[in-house]
Amino acid sequence: MTNLFISLYIKLFFLLTPFFVLSVFLSLTEGMEKREQRKLAVRTISAVLIIALVLYFAGNPIFSTLGITLDGFRVGAGALLFLSAVSLVSGKKQRPEPEDDSDVAVVPLAMPITVGPATIGTLLILGAELSSTSDKLTGAAALVCACLSVGLILFSASTFKRVIGKMGLNVLTKITGLVLSAMAAQIIFSGVRNFLA
Repeated sequence: MTNLFISLYIKLFFLLTPFFVLSVFLSLTEGMEKREQRKLAVRTISAVLIIALVLYFAGNPIFSTLGITLDGFRVGAGALLFLSAVSLVSGKKQRPEPEDDSDVAVVPLAMPITVGPATIGTLLILGAELSSTSDKLTGAAALVCACLSVGLILFSASTFKRVIGKMGLNVLTKITGLVLSAMAAQIIFSGVRNFLA
């Protein structure tokens, strides 16, 4: 159980692309007071937590309603995740501009920057893969901890910026992309293997 929690926590932490989110957060909050910045961080991670948990528990109902097999969805979501990983490694991942009348904590910070299409697909798969109640609850706990870890990074954004700098942030973002590409390959291979079997 502990091994499952740690494994899922690490995967989910990288899935939420915390360092890319941090770089966008810093650019959106430039010139903002630390108190306001932290309030925005709390609102952002609260939105991410709600969205992620809903997606995590909605996997099986969505698949059964749409008549999509889990393995078919694995291939599609894995391909999306791989494209997202490539954009992180190449440094070409787009940063959506906030709308004038929207709360940046929800759009674009929570969605689509933290929980984008690739993350949505992977969360749906993860929730559907864990069949037993204990595994599902372990996965939910790992997801909550991963979201809170990203929230802590955003809450301490100015400190992170001072310690690791822009170059360090870019390096960590590229490492995240490499980890996500490996996860994407594994998801695709699992889907193809199960389909052929």
